[in-house]
Amino acid sequence: MPSSSPRPAGRYGTKPDPGNRRLALAPGLIAALALLIGVTVLEDGPFTVVRYVVAIFAAIVAVFAFQAKQWWWLPVFAAIAVVWNPIWPLSFEGGLWQGAQYVAALVFLLAGWFIKVPIPEDQRR
Repeated sequence: MPSSSPRPAGRYGTKPDPGNRRLALAPGLIAALALLIGVTVLEDGPFTVVRYVVAIFAAIVAVFAFQAKQWWWLPVFAAIAVVWNPIWPLSFEGGLWQGAQYVAALVFLLAGWFIKVPIPEDQRR
């Protein structure tokens, strides 16, 4: 005899799907890790790779912020993409530049946590 009880609303049957995903979390974590690694190679050649990673992931997180309609993140990530861009590098040195690595890593982590992209109704589980 078939069951007449409705199907559970959530993945595990406890809560309905909120319709939001933290799509910026993975790029934010990767960029933060690259920035923390970048502190160790600040003045060396491998720092160019860190610049590429940070600039690219800043653009990716900015796109997710745009999709989430959280516009206040856009100038922050535009600034990060410009400052860490490897094509026309800005010549920063010393403790201020090292501190900027930590601040940018924190910004990526915060953005990854707070940016929630809405998922269309037809794509929800």
